[in-house]
Amino acid sequence: MPSTLEPSSAVDGAVPLISRQVFDTLVAYREGSTDVEPSLATRWAVSKDGLTWTFWLRDGVKFADGASFTAADVVASFGRGLRADPSNPAAGWVALLRGVPGVIKEVRAADARTVHIVLMQPYAPLLTVLAHPALAISRAASSTEGTVRLVGTGPYRVVDASPGRMALEAVPGAWGGAPRAERIVFLEVGSDDHAEAEMDARALDIWFPAGAPRRAERALSIPGLRIGYLAFQTEKEPFARKPLRQAVAAALDPAGLAAVLDRAAVPLQSFVPPGVWARREGGPVLGGTRVQVRALLAQGAWPKGATAALLASSEIADGVNVPKLAEAIGTMLGASDIPVRVQLQPKEAVRAAHQAGAHEIALTEAAVTGGDPHLLLFPLSTSEGARPGTLARNFSFYRNPRLDDVLIRASQLSSRVERARLYQRAQALLAEDMPWIPIYVRLVWGVTRPEVRNLRLHPTGLHRLSTVALEPSS
Repeated sequence: MPSTLEPSSAVDGAVPLISRQVFDTLVAYREGSTDVEPSLATRWAVSKDGLTWTFWLRDGVKFADGASFTAADVVASFGRGLRADPSNPAAGWVALLRGVPGVIKEVRAADARTVHIVLMQPYAPLLTVLAHPALAISRAASSTEGTVRLVGTGPYRVVDASPGRMALEAVPGAWGGAPRAERIVFLEVGSDDHAEAEMDARALDIWFPAGAPRRAERALSIPGLRIGYLAFQTEKEPFARKPLRQAVAAALDPAGLAAVLDRAAVPLQSFVPPGVWARREGGPVLGGTRVQVRALLAQGAWPKGATAALLASSEIADGVNVPKLAEAIGTMLGASDIPVRVQLQPKEAVRAAHQAGAHEIALTEAAVTGGDPHLLLFPLSTSEGARPGTLARNFSFYRNPRLDDVLIRASQLSSRVERARLYQRAQALLAEDMPWIPIYVRLVWGVTRPEVRNLRLHPTGLHRLSTVALEPSS
């Protein structure tokens, strides 16, 4: 738990969740989705060359200290990110804007209500990632103690912070309306046992565990943004052959995967998780009949006597039992006459092997950081990420000029409708070629006491808590 709240310091965990309650962004994630809606900006437009985005700001907004919100505050807030120390850059800028200063060349105010964000190159994901709290608008204000603190325009303000604890208080007259709860206190809990004990003692009303909680009572979940997938090394035999990759997908039983994943995750039947905009609704990726598997194996001519190596981490990560899952996948494939040998290694050794391309099948994870489909599909699927080394992200080492063209165009266009069409086309190409196979999507969890009302989980884990209330249980 931070002693001070700096929105740009993190892209996941407690900092952006707390920031979501204190600071507003130019646009906001819609409920249940990573698509965006107006927030501090009521409308926006982009130049024909895709380099200048214009945002028209909401009237009548004030910061928690009473100062009026203007375009100058947006310029100053982004300026802090642009001036970040390269040796210790703001994590949000690195993850969401390709580093510091990343794709942003300049942020300037045309007048008190109009802001221009000028880019060094077209970057279509900008609109989506601007909804992340790491890119929230904050104002530097001097406190009575003489220290500088950041204030926001959100429904809450920080009133107390100490190690492991941060208290927020409702801001009177907040532009988005009064929050249901007058006060929210965030507490750091060390373990599931600690959290459960605190809830039983009525010292904790809501708990957001990193993985599935042990108790199912009053537990809520929603598919998140982190997926697990199988990456084939398409430069090597036998998985240079498309029918054999398709055979693996057909041989995997979603119900069997669900049983192994338990409550930590659910099988994923698409290349983009459900909560991400532009997800393609089509036929399932996983599962098929024995007849289909045999036909694909015959078509691909599985090498006689060959056994494929499935490389996976030997560690259990936030509830997903990766070793058990890898063994289950190996068993399913073996039952379909696809012989697989499971290799379990420490996480760092596995990642090094992935980046070097020293694998045949890799079981690994990726996240749709910032909620834009570009931030998942582009690194995992294009030739740009298929160069061996520390910058490798395309662990399939798959190169398809048609797919490259679709994903590059989608990353440069500003039209949401056209981008969605291109991403759905990209997902159709992936379903046809199967360079990697989605296996699961992790669930985002929340556990509440009976008195809690109106908790609505968001796929990003950045839940909007201003609607939450405590009411006596009947």
